[in-house]
Amino acid sequence: MVWQRPDGRHPDQLRPVRFERQFTKFAAGSVLTHCGNTKVLCTVSVADGVPRFLAGSGQGWLTAEYRMLPGATPQRHSRELLKLSGRTQEIQRLIGRSLRSTLDFSLLGERTLTVDADVLQADAGTRTTAITGGFVALQDAIQTLIDSGALTQSPLVHGVAAVSVGLIEGEVFLDLKYEEDVAAAVDFNLVLNEDLAIVEMQGTAEEGSFSRQQMNQILDLGESGIQQLLAAQQAAIANDAPP
Repeated sequence: MVWQRPDGRHPDQLRPVRFERQFTKFAAGSVLTHCGNTKVLCTVSVADGVPRFLAGSGQGWLTAEYRMLPGATPQRHSRELLKLSGRTQEIQRLIGRSLRSTLDFSLLGERTLTVDADVLQADAGTRTTAITGGFVALQDAIQTLIDSGALTQSPLVHGVAAVSVGLIEGEVFLDLKYEEDVAAAVDFNLVLNEDLAIVEMQGTAEEGSFSRQQMNQILDLGESGIQQLLAAQQAAIANDAPP
């Protein structure tokens, strides 16, 4: 049996991707990122000072927070207030690691960038959407610092984007939506920089196992998708008059 994608896409086809820049007024960078029906609001705030372990080093820092809003899923998702779930902690650490890979912190000065990824609507791929959209918001935040005179040189050294890939009924599919995510025998999240070097891979067999050959197929398809996402990011960033 061949898996039929619920939205009719080809196996190697991304969901429609769109970045709404300057979505909020006060953040240094803010982007509402659409990936199919998944929508993640990515904002970047800037604060003077760094964590204690970096104090006096002259280097900056980036941290990330991730939350799923109550109405993001068909059944209300309870707010995480005093204690974060293991899933939330794992995702926000992934977002932070991925976006830190793009920066030369010696050029940022002793400032902390906080990336907030708030899921407004979830149809799978929220962590990969947060990373891909988070970089666009980060680029805008850095430009805000340059325009204000706070920075004379951009600390960005690489772009970054992320995508999910899954193995369903023996076939590899790019950019899974919810129905595919729950049906996948193998679920893979891939983060690459603009040189297509690996920043992070998360691959899990939900049942059984998968072969090295299948992993190579997953990586090839993921790389193709990330090339498209990197191009979409640059097209959005190049637009100097966002809506």
